[in-house]
Amino acid sequence: MKWRALLACTTLLLSAPLLQAAERNDLPSCYEFAKLSQYRPQPSGRELIIIIDQTVQLPKDLKDSTYSHALRYVKPGDSVRLYQFSAYLPGNYMKLMYTGQLEGRLGDKVRDDIGMNSLRQLDACLSKQVDFFQKSLGQKMVESFAKPGEDIAKSEIFFSLKQIGDDIATRPAPEKVLLLVSDMLENSDFGSFYANNQIRSIDPSSELKKVEQKKLFADLGGAKVYVLGAGLVPGSIKNGYRSGSTVQKLESFWGDYLSQSNAHLVSFGAPSLTVDLQ
Repeated sequence: MKWRALLACTTLLLSAPLLQAAERNDLPSCYEFAKLSQYRPQPSGRELIIIIDQTVQLPKDLKDSTYSHALRYVKPGDSVRLYQFSAYLPGNYMKLMYTGQLEGRLGDKVRDDIGMNSLRQLDACLSKQVDFFQKSLGQKMVESFAKPGEDIAKSEIFFSLKQIGDDIATRPAPEKVLLLVSDMLENSDFGSFYANNQIRSIDPSSELKKVEQKKLFADLGGAKVYVLGAGLVPGSIKNGYRSGSTVQKLESFWGDYLSQSNAHLVSFGAPSLTVDLQ
């Protein structure tokens, strides 16, 4: 099978600018490849949105966990979008790193109307599409995580979520699941969850008022949100211990923030996410 031709298509798609994200698909279509576009099944209506905070130094086990959670969730017919955000410094900004639409397989009745050679070509391509999806998504995740030794002091979580919300809120997928990989510790000109070089114990209602005053709520399109990495303390932070009370207040704040940002917090991994995405 001419899989190299598909890879060439992928290269062209990856070169598309972010402004064309609505049409972008980093996975070449097997139905187009097999000249069976008229038989392509409808998408499942499920979309996984992965958002990685580049300012967080995530240990290897949590990086692996992020990838595993994504692979367990995604099924044929689903779409996936991967965003990276950081502080607004030279070379650091919000990016759409990956977007792909996995294609579903044909039902038996439809298969009866198609020649065997075309079916063999399609089936082989769909199997390779899954493999290619897993490898290409993994590669883009590796590029999205903070590099060893990379130290970005600021973190623009509120503004980044607002920007990403503008991108995803009106997308057609009726079922959106958002995997947010971040320490959830805002540290910007808008506000900071740090004081005296350590995590401070926040007052959730007071912080929400600040967010409202600065118009920093997002529209996340009704997504179910799973957080991985919350409260993760870098080694450079003085008195790196964070109490259960601090984490509870952090979770309370983000639960309310997401509720007012047209989303629902399902699980708050602090730092490990112990439930599967659903």
